[in-house]
Amino acid sequence: MATAERAPRLAWRLLAWTLATLLGVWLVLVASAYQTAVHEAKEISDGQLTAAARLLLTAPVQGPVPTVDAAALPVRAEPRYAPELHVVVWESGALRWDPQAWAARLPPSLPEGYHTLVLPLAGEVRTWRWFVAGHGARRVAVGLDVSRHAELGRDVAEHLVRPAVVLLPLVALLLGWAIRRGLAPLSALAEALQRFDADTARGLPPAQRYDELQRVQRALQALVERLHALWQRERRFTSDVAHELRSPLTALVWQARLARLQVGTPAGEAALQTVEREALRAGEILTQLLALARADAPGGEAAQPVALHALAQEVAQECATAMGGGRTPPEVQGPPTVVRGRPTLLRLALRNLVDNALRHTPAQARVAVRVGPRTDGAVAVEVLDEGGGRGEAPADRGGLGLGLTLVQRIAEHEGARLERLASPSPPWATGYALVWPSAPTGPETGAASR
Repeated sequence: MATAERAPRLAWRLLAWTLATLLGVWLVLVASAYQTAVHEAKEISDGQLTAAARLLLTAPVQGPVPTVDAAALPVRAEPRYAPELHVVVWESGALRWDPQAWAARLPPSLPEGYHTLVLPLAGEVRTWRWFVAGHGARRVAVGLDVSRHAELGRDVAEHLVRPAVVLLPLVALLLGWAIRRGLAPLSALAEALQRFDADTARGLPPAQRYDELQRVQRALQALVERLHALWQRERRFTSDVAHELRSPLTALVWQARLARLQVGTPAGEAALQTVEREALRAGEILTQLLALARADAPGGEAAQPVALHALAQEVAQECATAMGGGRTPPEVQGPPTVVRGRPTLLRLALRNLVDNALRHTPAQARVAVRVGPRTDGAVAVEVLDEGGGRGEAPADRGGLGLGLTLVQRIAEHEGARLERLASPSPPWATGYALVWPSAPTGPETGAASR
């Protein structure tokens, strides 16, 4: 049996990102140090050239011009820290001092100031920095090889990198220990959640010390409360469904037995009619449940603008036709009103409200549907009836009954709420309403597609 692949650990991810960030900072530091060292080396070199030129302008120069081989000198300067200076001195336009024969290689009539020149030396072409100055009849030129600038920059960068490379393993160990200690409260929270019992909502982690974990705990607490509320609604819904289905199924059993025992008698015929009626009732209940399940399934019908007034007129006509006996369709009142929702669910909710009103009132009693905004800005569709034959309402029996339970469930899904009107205005005796908390924005877009 294949074993499940182990998930990567957050601590290792944090350590890797921290070390990568630290390495990036070190690289930027090394690059900055290199550039700074090169720049400072140029500044120092220019200062050395200026100081040497000032000294030569004031020092006496006598005798013939000697030619000196720098390689033959007993002391060789380290080029990084004591660069070799090359000097040319003119006196009244005549060459007075040029130990390394630079006068012939320099461009003629160089103006005073700093110059960066590419000149050959011993068969190799290099870049040189020269400073030319004059005072009275004397003119001097002092130069050096600028390759030492890059060498000095590399030297400084290497001195920064070496300690970093040596300390990197130690830094990694210390960071790993620090991250592990820092994530210890998170690990404790995870262990506490493993002991949590979702069925009883017991074993929630204790109060957390840190703000981030407190927010996680509050989110978990809110999630648990929502899940328990959902479970309670599901249990009540299941109980209502079982109660509503038990009545027609029990009636089907007893009436079927009665019809079997009294075949061909008026009592037997009445029993068969009762079987047919209760079977239709059970089928209607199952049809409503199936419609709710399909509309509520993932990837089901998408929300869209729904014209409540037009939808209420269609539902009122359908319910009155289904009741038979020439029942007058409920009157639909109010302006055209649009809400956003799923047409199938809203049709099912309205059908249950209207059907509930028609079934529990005498044939001569009036039923009306009012659609439109309320004074508080909410939008409502109200189903009102004159009463007279309702008796004990389903809400007074400790439950809503399946029809109103379906309406309540649909209202929750559609962002509305189901209200029982406490004291409808005369002549209405009983009323239920689907209420959306705020008025929809935008113009009416037409009737809902069905």
